[in-house]
Amino acid sequence: MSETYISTDVETDGPIPGPHSMLSLASAAYRSDGELLGTFTANLETLPGASPYPATAAWWLTEPDAWAACRRDLESPAVVMPRYVAWIKSLPGTPVFVALPAGFDFMFTYWYLMRFAGESPFRQSALDIQSYVMGASGRSFARSGKHCMPRRWFDNLPSHTHVALDDAIEQGVLFCRMLAEYRRWGDEEAA
Repeated sequence: MSETYISTDVETDGPIPGPHSMLSLASAAYRSDGELLGTFTANLETLPGASPYPATAAWWLTEPDAWAACRRDLESPAVVMPRYVAWIKSLPGTPVFVALPAGFDFMFTYWYLMRFAGESPFRQSALDIQSYVMGASGRSFARSGKHCMPRRWFDNLPSHTHVALDDAIEQGVLFCRMLAEYRRWGDEEAA
């Protein structure tokens, strides 16, 4: 069965869900050949009783455009998350959650999915881009981050704006480029 890579980015007001809120959720769905199948984006109301983490609140002051973008057209998580599940289920193939770093974005997404939709189409799995580079290249984890990735993967890449949909698209393009390159390497070694 084919896989659909769901490049996902979240914007939050703190380091963990529950005490802090997910402010924005966005995903861009890609086929393995890099074709963009569709996007999903929503800005969420904050959780009752949650509050911003001081360091995160201070960081948001340095990103006023991104802050304004994630505070427009707010919706309840109870409305957004079931709609997100329906969108994922409408896509072809098996959904694969992709992020950089997946640990952070998946933690918030999974928590919100289970709390507000009662299910996760991703089950409990996420593909971390840095871990993928480490496994495919044989480098150490520390030498597999963005700062060590080949510059050609970043040619004409969409900008990283801290607006969730922009960043989900950017990282999806990046992932599809590395996926294509590593698959070529694998094909060459198998020949």
